[in-house]
Amino acid sequence: MAHVLVTGATGYIGGRLVPELLAAGHRVRCLARTPSKLDDQPWRAEVEVIRGDVTDPASLASAMEGVDVALFLVHSMGGPADFDATDRQGAACFRDAAAEAGVGRIVYLGGLGRDDDPDLSRHLRSRHEVGAVLAAGPVPVTELRAAVIIGSGSASFEMLRYLVEVLPVMITPRWVDNRCQPIAIRDVLGQLVAAVDDDGAGHRRLEIGGPDVLTYRQMMQVYAEVAGLSRRRVVSVPVLTPALSSRWVGLVTPLPAGLARPLVESLINEVVVTRPTPPPPGHPEPLSFRRAVELALERSADLQVATRWSDAALSGSTPADPLPTDPDWAGGSLLTDHQTARSSAPPSAVFATVTGIGGDRGWYVTPLLWQLRGWADKLVGGVGMRRGRRHPDDLWVGDALDFWRVEAVEPDALVRLRAEMKLPGEAWLQWTIRPDGEGAVLDQQAIFYPRGLLGRLYWYALIPFHAVIFARMGRQLAQAAERRGRGAATPARSPARATT
Repeated sequence: MAHVLVTGATGYIGGRLVPELLAAGHRVRCLARTPSKLDDQPWRAEVEVIRGDVTDPASLASAMEGVDVALFLVHSMGGPADFDATDRQGAACFRDAAAEAGVGRIVYLGGLGRDDDPDLSRHLRSRHEVGAVLAAGPVPVTELRAAVIIGSGSASFEMLRYLVEVLPVMITPRWVDNRCQPIAIRDVLGQLVAAVDDDGAGHRRLEIGGPDVLTYRQMMQVYAEVAGLSRRRVVSVPVLTPALSSRWVGLVTPLPAGLARPLVESLINEVVVTRPTPPPPGHPEPLSFRRAVELALERSADLQVATRWSDAALSGSTPADPLPTDPDWAGGSLLTDHQTARSSAPPSAVFATVTGIGGDRGWYVTPLLWQLRGWADKLVGGVGMRRGRRHPDDLWVGDALDFWRVEAVEPDALVRLRAEMKLPGEAWLQWTIRPDGEGAVLDQQAIFYPRGLLGRLYWYALIPFHAVIFARMGRQLAQAAERRGRGAATPARSPARATT
């Protein structure tokens, strides 16, 4: 049994690793910038959570105290332009804090690729640099290097899924014929747990991958077969740059262009295991690519997606950002649209209706305008409307909800969303619910904090649309709650999208 620190527990890998570590008998402490994002995890009561960031020496010192093994599972993929400098800074702070606290080992998940490849993508080179920075200290480091990770909700899987399902004919760059060695999320987690259990001395670098070496073209055809789709026609051309390719991926898939670009750039290089790492003792043989895809689709269909790529907050929207109710806004210029609707349904029914908004149910009014806004956001590199939601009915703090992020949930009382679309300012959509006799009153607020003149022009230009959208939305939610109270189902469209 070890005392383990997990960074990135609110992300895709970390959120799935924590229960595996607990099952192995380890004590777990999580470092999170927004601890409330972990409140709805089924394992929350079994772990200690400390608020902090890997670039903050003070919070790291507290988090590292008494720790045997520290896992570095954070990186700035899809983040700022200087993401590599940010990652190096975080790695250096983490390394120094671990040394100061007497941590026995650091475990890091990086990316495959040859160090001597002069054409190594910036993203992969940064992954390798982080490993080197961590290993420059006195604490032994186990660096696991993996390529494409296949699992329900992973960014790589969602990119593959949407490209194949949306496009029966594809014009692709030449990298579609580069080789890579995908690995199932189950096998990545097994290797990470084994690295925590490793009590050996010195630095270790392990290359991990599944049993299949495939081109991306072959991966797309295998996915089509497993999903029951016709064979896809793929034509590669030499003129599509990574920037253009990522823009195209951003339009076709739920991934924003900023996240698609490092994924695309990583496929420019062949990422194949050169020194295979055997499976950990007692762990089954690695899953084939086909089986990994089958399991990922089964989990999605059964609503058993434990974590998703969209669980991680986008760069530029940090937990330190002020809320619309914070004193920091005093003297600022908040622009609001306030609507009130009464429902004969009880607060619990109104709350259930509000928490079921978005995704496949849509936004109750003017679906075309919502879709157009999503496409406009995609065109400028935003997330668009295709992220959907994790679960068709339940919301948790930190969930992605179309182009919003769930910022606050208080049962039967409050839901607040923060906008993650590209905007000249900050925006929220908030509903508060209060009892009113045998029914309830729903207060709806669209809140906007404009950035400069452009922000104000943006808000005032949309006022005619607000009159169409927000005034009707509150009434529609109140009426849907009444139907729910009478036992009528809230309308939904395609349930298949609810898990994407």
